[in-house]
Amino acid sequence: MDTVPSRDKIKIGSSVFIVLKQDQGTGKLTEGTVKRILTSSSFHPHGIKVELQDGKIGRVQKVSGVLS
Repeated sequence: MDTVPSRDKIKIGSSVFIVLKQDQGTGKLTEGTVKRILTSSSFHPHGIKVELQDGKIGRVQKVSGVLS
């Protein structure tokens, strides 16, 4: 599996795929827009923890709306 994105790749308003706590065993991803970045370190092996606009909290596995 690809490595998870580092904190500098994740911005407020980014469209991302996260894994929710209850889905960690299955690997099911949830798509949403970043409202807040909760992890302060630049990298976390399981993904940077974020809160989505709808209030869900999980760790970022992929960034989908990457503007480079």
